[in-house]
Amino acid sequence: MVKLDIFADPSCPWCYVGKTYLDRALEQTPDHPFTVEWHPFQLNPALPKGGVDRAAYLEGIFGSKEAAVAAHVELQKHADQAGVTFNFDAMTTTPNTLDAHRLVFWAGIEGRQTAAMSSLLKAYWSEGRDIGSAEVLCDIADSIGLDAAVIARLLKSDSDVESILKREAHSREMGVRSVPTYIVGGQHAIAGAQPTDLWSKVIADIKDMIATDA
Repeated sequence: MVKLDIFADPSCPWCYVGKTYLDRALEQTPDHPFTVEWHPFQLNPALPKGGVDRAAYLEGIFGSKEAAVAAHVELQKHADQAGVTFNFDAMTTTPNTLDAHRLVFWAGIEGRQTAAMSSLLKAYWSEGRDIGSAEVLCDIADSIGLDAAVIARLLKSDSDVESILKREAHSREMGVRSVPTYIVGGQHAIAGAQPTDLWSKVIADIKDMIATDA
């Protein structure tokens, strides 16, 4: 098997689009060679724990309400191509995602890391839920088969906060500057939300290499 390391943040729309494209390629090739591991990368680690008003945040990022709207129109085009649902009207908060990344880590211990990331992306982008909220995170945990009571206790503590921050700092030291970023086999980096056709070619090339080396 070949390791596919994915650096992502559930508050990143391109991570949702990119995961959808990748999932489609993996579904088309059930005997694909990848084992997937998700790695934490906060788009904005300076956000307060409770998050901020999304409209004000976007206006600050893009410079004006009009520019923010234009960016969302462009983003929606890519979402439509990928078959992803963005529910912008329901989104009121831009969250701090440290706790969401902790949930992904804890889910990984139970072999449910990808399920956690999938649920977080859907909850935020398609359902407009605040994934910085402990209540929402516990509900997501329950939906993927984790013990919500245990997750609630962990979220009230500082458990694994330092570990997540160290892993993120290491990613930045490695040169990861944006998400999604994919590293194939510990060597080849692929940045951005790449289409299904590209992933299908990557998978086919790897399978050919494995067959040649066998």
